[in-house]
Amino acid sequence: MTTWTVELSEFDLKYESRGPMKAQFLADFLIELPPMTEKNDWWSLNVDGSSNKKGGGAGVILEGPDELTVEQAIRFGVETSNNQAEYEALIAGLKLARELGVKQLRCQSDSQLVTRQINDEFQTKEPLLQKYYHIARSLIDKFEKFTITHVLRTANERANILSKLAST
Repeated sequence: MTTWTVELSEFDLKYESRGPMKAQFLADFLIELPPMTEKNDWWSLNVDGSSNKKGGGAGVILEGPDELTVEQAIRFGVETSNNQAEYEALIAGLKLARELGVKQLRCQSDSQLVTRQINDEFQTKEPLLQKYYHIARSLIDKFEKFTITHVLRTANERANILSKLAST
């Protein structure tokens, strides 16, 4: 929230807590964003998932035109595998981009498994990961243009930090 507060102040927006935050907080936040000048520009999405014995978390960073940046740290209330957390992060990022009306999206993840499965280079054999794969693919199909690439963890450091923060 601190990151959002700082970035919101750059756009002369104020965030007011409205009690328990559920899925509504994202919808409220998006309503308050300034209008986008050109939604056909390429946007950049960095995602990372993290899991440990305490639970899992996701880091999502969406960057668009005019230096607009939205960062999310999402904590999962249940224990997840690392691969599940990676998919959860991707799905959260895709949903955020869709809510903002993004049409062209370049995604980066340090999960070789997820990026290769989404690019149909690896088969998705595990039943639970197949469900994640199909959810992600259905969201990806709504974009006019989409790419996902594998990057080293060092190139995905901000999303990695957010995911670690959320999972602890």
